[in-house]
Amino acid sequence: MAVLDDYQNVAREFGDWHTLPPDAEVTVFDEHIADPEELVRELEPFGVVVAMRERTPFPAAVLRQLPNLELLVTTGMGNAVIDMATAAEQGVTVCGTGNGMREGAEWAPTAELTWGLILALARRIPEEDRSVREGGWQHTVGKDLLGGTLGVLGLGRLGSQVATVGRAFGMEVLAHSENLTEERARQVGARAVGKRELFAESDVVTVHVKLSERTRGLVGRAELDLLGPNSYLINTSRGPIVDERELLSALHEGRIGGAGVDVYEREPLPADDPWRGAPRTVLTPHLGYVSETVYRAFFTEAVEDVRQYLAGAPVRVLNAS
Repeated sequence: MAVLDDYQNVAREFGDWHTLPPDAEVTVFDEHIADPEELVRELEPFGVVVAMRERTPFPAAVLRQLPNLELLVTTGMGNAVIDMATAAEQGVTVCGTGNGMREGAEWAPTAELTWGLILALARRIPEEDRSVREGGWQHTVGKDLLGGTLGVLGLGRLGSQVATVGRAFGMEVLAHSENLTEERARQVGARAVGKRELFAESDVVTVHVKLSERTRGLVGRAELDLLGPNSYLINTSRGPIVDERELLSALHEGRIGGAGVDVYEREPLPADDPWRGAPRTVLTPHLGYVSETVYRAFFTEAVEDVRQYLAGAPVRVLNAS
């Protein structure tokens, strides 16, 4: 069995692997394998693969070169980068994890990180921390959230939680999504507005829509120019929803006040990626869902998926015909 993309080397800690048959051999990969040919070479011997969310794609071209693969487990109850139909054609069962978590546990960590990024930007926490460690003292003046306006782009379960916290901070909350109604917005203390008004009126805009062809590039030059030099953009959703070139340009030119970014077009970021030198940013390495509760559910259920498959009674099957 191969466990992929265990960046923190914690898969063994969070999963009860000892409950598998004594002859089960578990190999953990803590480095991302980006090249598809290398991925095929590494995974060719394995009958079971556990994939962490969408970190490693499994398109048809990869699946067809893994003749020994029988079971592919993904953390989460869906995975857009696994070709489910081809997996079924190849006789590969795909199972998910995480549907046993308590209500709200899956999206709460991302909502919490969103506010971590907002507060870090508003109070310039990373640079002041660095200054104190280097012998300095008080170099910045913080931005007040009380009395400001929070714009939530996408008022689903996660966006609603972010909006609720915004109200607790004393912010007016605006919200926009394609089918948002006034009634739905009022339920979380927000006001439904058009996308243009959201960006023009907000001190902070935070993105919480799913990536699709409709939302790819949803935030571009026009939206960033409406946001302006005194406001922040937060993206903990998916990198391609925001036009990265336009956002980097706006940051370097001072056309927006700053950005808190957790997700990127390319992950992990290459060592020489332009993001690593972006000004007025707080950057995190796709940590939104990375929390103890989520990881424990993911890896505990991943082991259960394997046990049940070996027992001839697979659970949480995602590509059943």
